[in-house]
This record gives sequence, C-alpha cells and structure tokens, in this order.
Amino acid sequence: MVTGDNKVTAEAIAIDCGIIQNADQPSYKSEDHVMLGKDFWELIGGIKQVSKKDDDGKDILDDDGKIIWLDELGKQHEFNHVYKHLDVVARCRPEDKYAMVVGLIKERMVVAVTGDGTNDAPALKKADVGFAMGIAGTETAREAADIILLDDSFSSIVQAVMWGRNIYDSVRKFL
Repeated sequence: MVTGDNKVTAEAIAIDCGIIQNADQPSYKSEDHVMLGKDFWELIGGIKQVSKKDDDGKDILDDDGKIIWLDELGKQHEFNHVYKHLDVVARCRPEDKYAMVVGLIKERMVVAVTGDGTNDAPALKKADVGFAMGIAGTETAREAADIILLDDSFSSIVQAVMWGRNIYDSVRKFL
C-alpha cells in the first residue's frame, strides 16, 4: 500500500485490510512493515532518466528524431531488496508512487494502481492497469487511468479482475 496518509493511519488501515498480518504478535515491529515515502525515495536513489540504446550502444530515436528516454531507479538492487518485505509506504509524494511502479515493472511484475487525485496521475499512467475513481476522482486521474470505477467502490476492482481473467481464459481456450 502506497499512500499519502500519515504513518499511524496507513498502518492501521493496512492492518484492518489484512495487508499487514500478525500485528498482534509480540514480535511485530512497525518499522519492519511501514516506511515513510522520503526514506523509500532516499533508499532507492530516486528516479533517473537514461536513453534507450540499441545493440551497438547508440541512442534509439523516435519517429520525430528525438531520443527515447526511460525512467529507472537510481538503486534498483536496493529496491529489489526492500519491496519484498515492505507492506506500506506512508506520507508518499507522487514521485514515490511513480518510483514504486517503475521498480515493480522493472522486476516484471504486473502493476495495478488505484487513485483519485491529480497526484496519482503519473503512477496511474505508468502502471499496467490504472483504476481511477469516477465520482470522487479528478479529471486528470480519470484521463490517466485505463479503467474508471463508476461507483468508486474497491469491490468493483475485484469484479473487474474476475471478468478480465474470465475473458483471458476464454480467449486462450478459443485460440
């Protein structure tokens, strides 16, 4: 869970939703599960842009003759170490959310992002699937997303995933 909420609120929501488990155990330590966005950003070295190269090491250009730039994490190896154990990133800025998406995509994960604000737009756009809130969401978030939830209910995401998997399985069977 990557959120702009403060650490205490984010942790309570994550525990309530089952994202963080075993919080009632004596061995539970908040710092093992929850990280602040600024600490996450510092740990992963932020985002850097690198040019896309061909096999000969030359920059690849787009149709207009401009260099194609790619976003990468400053320290992908640090990201790889931390993301597997991290449950919540709290007090996030849009850059932190975007960095999380970039890092997960680089690790060949399928990434879905939900959001409702302008600050969520970069992550919504970069994710494999972006879900925006249709009622409470800003126009910017809706334009950046792939799917707009008309009822603003997270349970609609579960329904969308179920329908998507059903369609995918049916197409595979047909082919």
